[in-house]
Amino acid sequence: MTALPVTLAAIEQAAARIGSRVLHTPLVISAALSERCGVPVGLKLEHQQTTGSFKLRGATNAVLSLSREERARGVVAASTGNHGRALAFAAKAEGSVATICMSRLVPDNKVSEIRRLGADVRIVGRSQDEAQVEVDRLVAENGLVMVPPFDNAAVVAGQGTLGLEIVAAMPDVATVLVPLSGGGLAAGVAAAVKGRLPRARVIGLTMDHGAAMKASLDAGRPVQVEEVASLADSLGGGIGLDNAITFQMCRALLDDVILLPEAEIAAGMRHAYTHEREVIEGAGAVGIAALLSGRLGRLDGPVAVILSGRNVDMSLHRRVINGEGELFGEDAA
Repeated sequence: MTALPVTLAAIEQAAARIGSRVLHTPLVISAALSERCGVPVGLKLEHQQTTGSFKLRGATNAVLSLSREERARGVVAASTGNHGRALAFAAKAEGSVATICMSRLVPDNKVSEIRRLGADVRIVGRSQDEAQVEVDRLVAENGLVMVPPFDNAAVVAGQGTLGLEIVAAMPDVATVLVPLSGGGLAAGVAAAVKGRLPRARVIGLTMDHGAAMKASLDAGRPVQVEEVASLADSLGGGIGLDNAITFQMCRALLDDVILLPEAEIAAGMRHAYTHEREVIEGAGAVGIAALLSGRLGRLDGPVAVILSGRNVDMSLHRRVINGEGELFGEDAA
């Protein structure tokens, strides 16, 4: 643990730094999922965070870690939506200005909310990798300070504060289910949870197509994948071929990675709405989806499930709840 790029101590420092600027979200026991799984299942309601996702933790810690001069230059990032919204909010709160570069795959509701927060929005290409090219240009030509969505020590430490809260609320947690994309959340949470409870298992969950971290872990090195539309749009995008932090941490700390088809992600969203009375986006539903599908096999409990975000287009959410099929090319009913 001490050899990893982000340590438990760094996560504890981040918790002290951002404590007054982010919500300490509740962890509640799900009666329906606990009965189904035969062990206590707690839902970490991180979708209730101020900007609608966990991303505010990492963005806030990163902005607060910058010097006054760096904040004055402005910050920039590529995003699939939630990091951009969080960075726009965090930058504005500290008197800075954010520029957010996104691909055309980012849903309109996420783009409009980032604009509402006063950020300069750039729509570039059809992948996060293409958006990152514009970020690199703005850094080189305009002197903006890049705050990456995941592969950054301050961002990972900020996301890890969520893991500290899980352990505090559920001291005997045995399994933590965490959405997996670029690995900032998974790496931070795993470092925090295993730093406090070394025997706990942390399992990453993602969609079954375009899952860059899973493909990279299988290959033993960062690789590129084709980015495609998904109910779990927040989990899209590459991890970067020069990934310096999250690939190493996910490889060292994650006990397993489970892939989920669109139909199962949709089922997770429906369960959250009908049984838990929670509106969550596809990326936030992957933990519930994995429990419902039985893909996890026999579980050691108690189990903590991170509901990571709620920033879903509500017309799409209605379609999912109503059981419409053929969402993103497969039967999601």
